[in-house]
Amino acid sequence: MRYEIPANAYPASITALTGGCLYLADLGQEDGLFYAGKTCPLPAEPAGEELFRIPMTYDTARALWKLLPWSGPQRVLTQPRTFGTGDRLGLAAVGQIRAVEGFDVYPVLAQQSMRELSLTGRTYRDVLADVTFQVLKAGYRRGYGADGDHLKNAEDILAAIADGVTMITLDCSEHIHCERTAAPVSDERRARYLSGEIAVGAHRLRFTPETLALAEAIFGEAIAFAIDIYHRCIEGSAVDFEISMDETDLSTTPEQHYFVANELRLAGIPFVTLAPRFCGEFQKGVDYIGDLAQFDREIVIHAAIADALGYKLSIHSGSDKFSVFAAIGRATGERFHAKTSGTSWLEAMRLVAQKEPALFRACYAYAQEVFTECRAYYHVSTELSMVPAIEAMPDDALPTLLDRVPSRQLLHITYGKILNHPALRAPLFRLWRDCRDAYETLEKNHLARHLALLCPEHAIAPQ
Repeated sequence: MRYEIPANAYPASITALTGGCLYLADLGQEDGLFYAGKTCPLPAEPAGEELFRIPMTYDTARALWKLLPWSGPQRVLTQPRTFGTGDRLGLAAVGQIRAVEGFDVYPVLAQQSMRELSLTGRTYRDVLADVTFQVLKAGYRRGYGADGDHLKNAEDILAAIADGVTMITLDCSEHIHCERTAAPVSDERRARYLSGEIAVGAHRLRFTPETLALAEAIFGEAIAFAIDIYHRCIEGSAVDFEISMDETDLSTTPEQHYFVANELRLAGIPFVTLAPRFCGEFQKGVDYIGDLAQFDREIVIHAAIADALGYKLSIHSGSDKFSVFAAIGRATGERFHAKTSGTSWLEAMRLVAQKEPALFRACYAYAQEVFTECRAYYHVSTELSMVPAIEAMPDDALPTLLDRVPSRQLLHITYGKILNHPALRAPLFRLWRDCRDAYETLEKNHLARHLALLCPEHAIAPQ
């Protein structure tokens, strides 16, 4: 039987089911989920003759995962190219999907850290529900992941897994001791690393007693921590495992990278990706800061280590690192996991600057008020004194602030405060709702720029 679909239904969301049809519709200030048919397969309220409105809740999202498996998160990290997008607003996933549709890449759409959840007042259930309905809205059926990002303890990891994430990024930073200079090394490890050069593809690594003792001092506890977390939380679960070593002040040398990864492999820990702390600085929301020649030399060795030991290299704080993306793509053979997040928020603020200058000015002024407080949560080089004054700036110049490092970092790290401001939150979300097509376009174009540099050989020609 055919059912009439209203004109306000999102065309890509229309999904035929046995006995009826499911769709999302534009209701003006919100979307609604509907089922046309005699008997709704999901808990719902009657909304007309043979029409039901389904609540857009986490419970509904989980039920959809069973009814439409493509609507739910999957384990995608083992795919050659994966791209974490992150959506702090619950609005960005459609634009992110449109970006990845142009490349042979699997997205990790639901990607949030505990820090992000705390600052935005959301939960993993909120994130997963928002992404599920946007996947349905976009009609995206290829598959996407969900990342419990930069989690640091067993309690948070187990809770995230229970909520439905499909990958865990273990943040080992609290167990990495960059201030230590040496530690006792077991005879077994001395024999393993001091018996001569270690071949890694075309490269050779060489440990000395001093560099081995330093690696043990810095990373020994982190290795033990990762092993413990795997056996307590990951083993037997349906999630992929990522190791994060990037949230430190000290760059990870190729030898240290090999030491950590090799010890985890020898311990039988099946991690899929690992994120070293690369040379230079991967600050939030801005391009790479550092010696490009050194980065080009070292990324090749880091990628060779990952290839030799059987996992993908992961690039964290990967938003807007345009000057090094091509080198990463070449070094990894376009096989990588890269994470972005805050850049989607910044594109949302670019839209505010374009469409409602007065609202943008209010956000900018408030961001300056809370910048020093927020700076404690993020490593950025910007000082408040570096932030451009905008009082005399014409409205049509405001979007250019999103192309300048100090103002990008100002807005990047203050997102939680802005989103929770009682006078700013409602008009911001109203604007993003009213201008959702424009936001999707900004998102698509900005993230596609990342992917065009990371994996140009895997672009998909438009149909």
